[in-house]
This record gives sequence, C-alpha cells and structure tokens, in this order.
Amino acid sequence: MSFSETLVSANGVFELGFFTPGQSNKNIYLGIWYKMTTIGNRNRTVVWVANREYPIRGTYSSSCVFSIDRAGNLVVSDGRGMTYVFTSQSGSANTSATLLDSGNLVLREFNSSRELWQSFDYPSDHFLPGMKLGFNSRTGKNWSLTSWSGAEDPTPGDFSTLLDSSLEFFVMKGSQKYWTSGRWNGNIFSAVPEMRLNYIFNFSYISDENGTYFTYSLYDKSIFSRLAMDVSGQIQQLSWLETSKEWVLFWAQPRDQCDVYGRCGAFSTCTDTLATGCQCLQGFEPSSVADWRRDDWSRGCVRRTPLQCEKKDGFLLVKQLTFPTGSDVLEGRDAQGCNLACFNNCSCNAYAYTDDRKCLIWKGDLLGEAPFTDHITSRYPDNAYFKLHCLLIMEENGKEEMGQDLLSYDFNASTHALNTDSSNANNSISGGRWDVELPLFNLESISISTNDFNDSNKLGQGGFGPVYKGKLLNGQEVAIKRLSRGSGQGMEELKNEVTLIAKLQHRNLVRLLGCCIEGEEKILIYEYMPNKSLDFFLFDRTNRSVLDWAKRVQIIEGIAQGLLYLHEHSRLRIIHRDLKASNVLLDNQMNAKISDFGMARIFGGNESQANTNRIVGTYGYMPPEYVMEGLFSIKSDVFSFGILLLEILCGKRNADFRLSDSLNLSDHAWKLWKSERALELIDPALGDSFYISKALRCINVGLLCVQEQAVDRPTMAAVVIMLSNDATPLPFPKQPAFSPRSYSEDSSGSNPTNLSVNNVTISLVEGR
Repeated sequence: MSFSETLVSANGVFELGFFTPGQSNKNIYLGIWYKMTTIGNRNRTVVWVANREYPIRGTYSSSCVFSIDRAGNLVVSDGRGMTYVFTSQSGSANTSATLLDSGNLVLREFNSSRELWQSFDYPSDHFLPGMKLGFNSRTGKNWSLTSWSGAEDPTPGDFSTLLDSSLEFFVMKGSQKYWTSGRWNGNIFSAVPEMRLNYIFNFSYISDENGTYFTYSLYDKSIFSRLAMDVSGQIQQLSWLETSKEWVLFWAQPRDQCDVYGRCGAFSTCTDTLATGCQCLQGFEPSSVADWRRDDWSRGCVRRTPLQCEKKDGFLLVKQLTFPTGSDVLEGRDAQGCNLACFNNCSCNAYAYTDDRKCLIWKGDLLGEAPFTDHITSRYPDNAYFKLHCLLIMEENGKEEMGQDLLSYDFNASTHALNTDSSNANNSISGGRWDVELPLFNLESISISTNDFNDSNKLGQGGFGPVYKGKLLNGQEVAIKRLSRGSGQGMEELKNEVTLIAKLQHRNLVRLLGCCIEGEEKILIYEYMPNKSLDFFLFDRTNRSVLDWAKRVQIIEGIAQGLLYLHEHSRLRIIHRDLKASNVLLDNQMNAKISDFGMARIFGGNESQANTNRIVGTYGYMPPEYVMEGLFSIKSDVFSFGILLLEILCGKRNADFRLSDSLNLSDHAWKLWKSERALELIDPALGDSFYISKALRCINVGLLCVQEQAVDRPTMAAVVIMLSNDATPLPFPKQPAFSPRSYSEDSSGSNPTNLSVNNVTISLVEGR
C-alpha cells in the first residue's frame, strides 16, 4: 500500500493509511481513523498510530510503503531504505492483514483464523469498544493509553493510564498520579457516575488467562462512541452525532483543577467556589503558610492539636469526597462496627462506610479529598469521618449547646461535627430522634438574620409556609422556610423533607443547609436562589423574555438530571410526587434546582410501584393511575416532568388550556403533533431563535412522558439520553393521558376530602 492508497474496513467505518497531522507537523505516520467523519483530508479522527516514535520525514512521502515482508510481518518502508517492523516472530510466512469495522488491524495466518498480531494490543490515545486496558499476562506488558505530545504531534506525550491492583485507574503525568477514576464497585468507577448510564455502553472487568483488564461494548451498534485521552491528560467519552456531523462530548475527567489528584495535599479539601481553591479540614492548618501564600498547596495540612488516643477523640463528618487511596478494607462490619474499628485504633485517622457496605480505614496522611460543591455530587455518594480532638461543643455549665449561631456559621466549609449523642432538641420531636446529620441552629440567630422575619425579606409563600431571605455576618445569603400553623402541612411533611433532602446531594437539587426546631417553631434553612422559581419567569409576560431558547433547554436538561439522580443515582430511590414549575428554583446562572420534598417517598431497592390512601400533589401534574387508584412509581415523576417540559416549551400553564378546545396541555400538544403542526406549540416569545430539530425532539420526549399507560413512559435515564443525544431514535408517542378531572367524574365510590391547600397543592383521602 503506497502513500496515496488506503485500506477501508468492510462497512466503511474505519480507514488505514498514511497521513500528516497538520500544518505544524509534516512528518508522515501510518494510522487508523474514522472514515465517516473524514471529508477529504479534513476532520480526520485518528484513533491509532503505528509509528508514533519513528515518523517518516515528509520529503519521502512518494516512496512510503506499507506491506507484509517475506517473514509474514507488517512493515513500513521509506525512500531511505529504512524499514519499521510492527510485528515479528509471527511464526508464519504466509499471512494477511485485515482492517475490521471495530478499528482493529489484525494479522492472520493465511486461510486460517489464527490471529498472529492485532493493533488493539498496542493502543495509542484511544480506547475503542472491544479494546482492553489493564495487564496483558501473555506479553507481560500493560494495555494502556498514552496521550499525543501536541494537537498535531502523535509522538507519546506526558500522560498515560495505569490500572492498579485495587482496580482503580490512574492517569499518570510522568511518574506522578494526575487523576483517579475511583474504585471499581462491579458496575462503575466511583469518580465517573456517567457510567451508570449503561444503556449506552457495557463496561466490564475480566480476569482470565489473557490478563486482568477492562473492556466495553456498545449496546446500540448503530452509535459510534470512543474514549480518548487528549494532550492535557483529560479522558473524554464522545459520541458521533450524524445530524450535525460532529463528535459530542458525553463526559470528561478531570474537568477542573479540583479533579487533579492530590492538588491540595493531605487533610485538605478542594473546591472551585473558593478563591484559594484549597482549604484545610476543620481542626487542621496549613503545614506551610508560606507555601500556601504562593498558591502551592501540595504539602497539605497538619493537625492543630495532636490526637489523644487515651481520651477517645471523636469524629468530624465530611461529605462529597473523592476517597483517597491507601485504605484498609474491613469486611463483615456494619456502619457502627466501622466507627468502632477506627475509634478504638489509635493509628486510625479516618474511616468511611461505603454504599456497597465496605468499611474503609485510613492510617496515614489522607491525600486526594475534594468536595466538588458545584459539581454533580452523586459522583461522591459516601461520607468520611475524620478524627478530631473534641466532639461536642460544650457550654460553661457543662450542657450541650442546643443550636448553633446561624449568623457566624460558614456553610462554604461544607463540614460539621457529627453529634453521636441524642440532643434535647431532637428528642423533643414527635417520633424520637431523626436519622439525619444536619446542623441545628437556634431561633434567635435565625430571627436576627431575617430582621425578625420582616416582610421586606419575604421571598414568597408556599404550601409549607412563608420563605424569607436571611443574611449572615460573612455576607452569605440563605433562604429561611418557616412552618406555618395554618399551612395544612405539619410535622410529617417537615420530617419527610429533612430526612430525605439532607441525604441528597446533586447540582440540580436545592441544598438543605440546616434546621431549627425550638418550641413551636419549625424552620428549614436552604441555599439562597437569587432567581426565585421557574414559574416567576415562565408564566409572566414580562419576565418570560429572560428565558431564551438556550436557557429553556438548560433548565429542561437540569430538571431531567435531578430526577435521574433521585430515581437511580442516590442512596435512596426517591419519588418526588410534586414536580411543577413553582418547585423548580433557579440559581444565579439559571441552573434548575428541584425543591420541596415534603410529599416525596422513598422506594425500596426491589419496589417498582406502591399504593397510597393519601393522594398528594398538584392537579394537572399527576398521572391517571395515581389520581384514580393511588398507584405511584418513578413513572409518576416522569409524567409530571412531561407536563413541565411542555409548559417550558409553550410558556403556558397546563391549567390555561382547560377553557380551550383542548382538555389540557398534553391534549393540545397531541393534536398539534398528529396534524404535523407541532412547532405551533413553541412559545411565540422565542421568535425564530429555537432550533427546529431540537424543539421537535423535546416535544416528542414530552409526549412520550405523558402517555396514558405508565408502562409506555420512558425512565428518566432514557429521557436524559434522548434529550442529550440527537442521534438517538425516538418512538412515536401514544395517546397521552387526558384531564385528571375525569377522576371526580369516574370515581363514584370515592369521597375526597380536605381538597385545597392554597389552591395549589392537594391532599386527598380516598376510601378503600
């Protein structure tokens, strides 16, 4: 094969040939690239390079030849008589080479299926479906990726992958660890939560006579997906979008400096919301103040007060961590047993009890913690407990402090001491102690922060009660949610919201910061959302103009990600049961955050559906099986999401269609869809700024979510991929569920009572 010739795989997926990387590099390389993405010599996506370390000078292009020599080996020759052998000791002089549709170049014995050599055993910077990463026991070498030196320079760069004995991948920068995938738990790597979306690819670990390695395959063979390491050491998963002829990024790591391994040193945390980037854990201080002033945090932090083992030091709870390596794994212990194992071991510095019921113990300096407060925190589902010199805050009279001072509290630290003793405040709650770990604040400091709950600080009124803006001494603002006696919602809803949302951490869920339970007062403290709720913009003629097409798509995808976390990624499977525009808050970047978990329910691991005698939610957002039979499941939230998605697209409330010729919004959308006039649904305020294909896809997804039968509705996992991947084919929706008002017309045996709490949220009791 000469310089101008190429070898193409059977179905035209991949192409092998000679190429020059770009204007700055005229050297010649033999490589494999995706043929369908290449237009002439442009947009070439190279996935494998044969002679990375031995490029051919561009002046010899006319004499370059790729061939099989007399010994049956693959060789590249140039005009100087130089020959580069890529296979040797093949054992057969009669061989043939084939480029497969997988991108694998295979050398076989002629007229035989015996493989003598394959390019998949010598990866470059790409990990394709069917490839292996790990240890090759046959050759004694690693299957690993190595970055290019530059965007136009295929020679081996600074970054490579390494699989260690604990089944944890590292990106190495030279000999230093640069990024970690986290441990493999049998399904995903802990620092790559996107791998939960296993309907895209099937990632698996194998240990056999060939070695110990990871490989993956695509469930949908029509999708082209690749995993690549770029020149900066970032691992990227990309999928080909045929409609726009481009590669779309699915996930990437490390995403920022806080993802870099050990950036902040031992006993410290990293967050991109801080100007410094790094901060010491509570009870620790910089090991070198001078280094920290030079923005060099690598030496980390040291304890302010040495541990005193004989006094039985307590623990500090720290959430949202990437766990450091070097832990001892203790089997057969529950959470309390794990606590005691560290508590009684003087050399133990920290412990964690993981989702898969493993007890991890650290005895040395802890390196690699990183609470990503602005990231998808489901990546870090576990808590770690660090030994501290003292455990409880004590007053002079020896009593435990009932509540902390909200005004002086620093929520940016994201840490608080775990009180292992029952407090009087918790015991005063009906039903005993709550199983939550949340800061408790005193009423006096909360009252001061809101100027004695002054109306000028009132943000709004919900079913729970009024919400106020509070301001702390450091300037941070918080939202204060005060239980109203006349709200119709009481301690059960408060307890439900606290016990659920305190355990949930996700960028698209509102963050609960603390609570106050003092006398008759019951208060929740949340992160402050400066842009209020979605309905403030969406259903107001003046404010609606702020929601351009890009922001609406961003909000839709954010809500979908939040629900996906509740349904599949959190420790607890949560059904929200009251998703609507007023329960979606917007931060300063207009990112959506789902709020109000007073009606939410926990599902057990094996539950797919539950029944209730107490129907709660909002008319127009509840599916028929819930209104009529009290049956709810994750598909109930999917229905609510579908209605909300359609509202975001058209800028009108579902209830606005009750007096029109359509029963409701979904009925209106369905009629337009069937008559091929679906784009008439789009909010006229958007003008021509929206993308037609994306708008039609969103309408299609919305109609799939509001189908009459729950079994026909997609899961939120499927919804997320349908919204994010324009190449995913969509089914034609079936007839949607019509007005939930038919419940009162068809259910003669029911006597609903307690119908209206502020005309927004309903609470029905259905006789059985």
